[in-house]
This record gives sequence, C-alpha cells and structure tokens, in this order.
Amino acid sequence: MKIEKKMKQSSRQWLCRQLNDGFVKQASTAGYRSRAIFKLMEIDDKFALIKNATSIIDLGAAPGSWSQLLAARAAENAKIVALDLLPFAPLDRVHQYVGNFEDMALQSAVAEYLEQKADLILSDMSPSTTGHRQIDHLKIMALVENVLIFACKILQMDGALVIKIFQGGEEKRFASHLKTIFRRVVFFKPQASRNESREIYLVASGFVLGRP
Repeated sequence: MKIEKKMKQSSRQWLCRQLNDGFVKQASTAGYRSRAIFKLMEIDDKFALIKNATSIIDLGAAPGSWSQLLAARAAENAKIVALDLLPFAPLDRVHQYVGNFEDMALQSAVAEYLEQKADLILSDMSPSTTGHRQIDHLKIMALVENVLIFACKILQMDGALVIKIFQGGEEKRFASHLKTIFRRVVFFKPQASRNESREIYLVASGFVLGRP
C-alpha cells in the first residue's frame, strides 16, 4: 500500500509538472509529438547540423519528435532513419526500425538503407532509472559508450554526433575521450531542458578516424 501511495504521488507530481510546463503547451499547440523537439531545435539553431546532412540516424526516436524536426529541416535528398525499441506512428520521410541499435542485423539493415555512412547521429536515449543518482549515472555512461561504438562504425569522416548524458562525474572523462575522435566537442544544455534535470548534451563534430 505504501508503494502504491508513493507511485500515485509521483504520478501526481509528474502530471502537475506537465500541466505547468510551457514547452509541453507549445508542443501540443504546434502538433509536435513531445516537448523534446525544442531541445533539438536549440541544438540545431546553434550548431546548424541538420541542413547539410544527407544521411541521419535518430537513436531512441520514439515518440518521434526529433524525427519530426529532421523531416522538416533536412535537405530533400536526405535519408532519415529512426531507431527505437518501441514503434511510433509513421512520419513522412522517416524510415523507422524497431529494435536494439546494438543488434548487428539491425545495423546492417540501416547501412543497407542509407547506402552510405551517416553524416549525423543523434541520441536522446536514456536508460530506465532507479532513483539512485550514482547508479543512474553509471547506467547512462554505459549507454553512451555503446552509442559511441555504434557511431564509430557507421559515421563518415567529418560527421557529427549529438548525445544526451547525465551529469554526475564521468561526463568530463567521456568528453575528453570524444575529443580524441572528433575535432570539436561542446557541452550544451538547452533551455528546454528542465532546470532540475541533470541531462546535458555533448555536441561532437568533425569525426576523424579513431577507435572508441
């Protein structure tokens, strides 16, 4: 009963936060699938990653808001791939795959569809959380390491990677590692990220041959 009560309280807090979130209201009014689209808007407005990319991969794409922006901003000839464990409603211009991005068969299917290596890889993924700050930090660090391994396989020279990470101590080490693989690496926290959230994005551009 105590657990049930705690869950209900947590749900009420989440609902209250959603109802009072200006970005949620804007997303609903504009027909966007989630408020997360504003994070990518800010990233792209600052770093101009989408317009010149002709092959793009959106990792952890559901419910599809980042893919919505990609479809709107990418060049007409761009190929856009969305990957997630969960399916979401189809989007024009977006080729969707359901499965684990680490699956070799899925990676082969993506490479075959793109017909070239990717210019831009985006990851807004995060693991299921436990509520324990350090454990959750280590879980996302393991995830971003796997995203980097994936990126090093499929990203073409001079390509870019945007990856979500949680602040907790290891993010600086990871950023230093990225700097051995990319020419430019920048931390960026969009205004659309909630103030209380520990999420931050690493924007890495100018991919060079290296080892993850």
